[in-house]
Amino acid sequence: MKSYEHDGVDLEDGKTRDKPTLRKIPNQALLSGLAYCVSSCSMILVNKFVLSSYNFNAGIFLMLYQNFVSVIIVMALSLMGLITTEPLTLRLIKVWFPVNVIFVGMLITSMFSLKYINVAMVTVLKNVTNVITAVGEMYLFNKHHDNKVWLALFLMIISAVSGGITDLSFNAVGYAWQIANCFLTASYSLTLRKTMDTAKQVTQSGNLNEFSMVLLNNTLSLPLGLILSFAFNEIDYLYNTPLLRLPGFWMVMTLSGLLGLAISFTSMWFLHQTGATTYSLVGSLNKIPLSIAGIVLFHVPTSLQNSASILFGLVAGVVFARAKMREKS
Repeated sequence: MKSYEHDGVDLEDGKTRDKPTLRKIPNQALLSGLAYCVSSCSMILVNKFVLSSYNFNAGIFLMLYQNFVSVIIVMALSLMGLITTEPLTLRLIKVWFPVNVIFVGMLITSMFSLKYINVAMVTVLKNVTNVITAVGEMYLFNKHHDNKVWLALFLMIISAVSGGITDLSFNAVGYAWQIANCFLTASYSLTLRKTMDTAKQVTQSGNLNEFSMVLLNNTLSLPLGLILSFAFNEIDYLYNTPLLRLPGFWMVMTLSGLLGLAISFTSMWFLHQTGATTYSLVGSLNKIPLSIAGIVLFHVPTSLQNSASILFGLVAGVVFARAKMREKS
C-alpha cells in the first residue's frame, strides 16, 4: 500500500517488486502505467471498503485470504507453463522466513490502520517511512543523501504532523498502527536487498524473479497469518459474523486478492516498459487521485487546513521522488 522505491524494490500495499528481465513490448508504456495506477488505487479503496463500509473486524483474515488467492493463481500459472517460479526448498525458506515475518507485520498493521484512518491521511503518513528508511540507510549502510532529499523528508514530517493535528476524524489507535506500519515497512526495505542476494545463492537457477518472490512471500505468510488470526481472537468473530454468509462480501474480498496480485504484475510490466525513474515519479503522482477518491467515496469530513496539509504532503512526496532521481543520476 503504498509508492516507495528502494534500489529497484517497490514497497507499495506491502508487495515486493524486483526489476524484471522481460522483453520490452513497444508502445505499451501508457497502457502499463494506467494498469498499474488503476490496480494500486483500487486495491487500497477496496480494502478500505471491506474494513470500514462492511465494518469487517478481521484484518488478519482479510490479508490471509488475499495472499491465499495470490498463491493459488501464481501456482496455477506456473503449472500451465505461463510463468516460471523457483521451487520452495527448505534452504530458501530458511533464508526468507525472517524478512517474511516483517512482511506479514507490514501488511497487518496496514490493514489495521486503514480501518481507522481515512485513505488520504494514510497516504500522507506513509511518507514517514521514507524518513525512517533514509535515517536507517545513513546509520546502517553509511549512505548519505543530498540536501534536496533531506528537505523533501523534512516537508514530509511537517505535512504528517500538521495533517494529524487538523484531522477531523483523528483516531489514536489508527495512528498508532500506522506508525508501527512505517517502522515495519522501513525495516522490510532495509533488510530486503541483502535477503534477496542471499536467497539467489540457494535457488536452483541462481536467480529469484518477481513471480517466485510473490509465491514465496505469500505462501510463507499463510501459516503465520493463521497463528496470528487465532492470537487476535478473529476465529470467534469469523464464526459469528453474518458477513461470511453473504456471496457479495466474498466477491469483494476475492476482488481485493486479485487486485493485490495485479499490482505485482502491472508494476513489473510498467517498470520494464519505462524504467525506475518514471515508475517512481508516477507512483508518487498516483497518490493524488487516490487521496481525492478516498475523501469523496467515503465522505470523509475535512477542513481547509487538513486538505492543505494533505496536499502539502502529496507534493512533498513528488519532490522527494524527483530529489532521489537526481541523487541517483
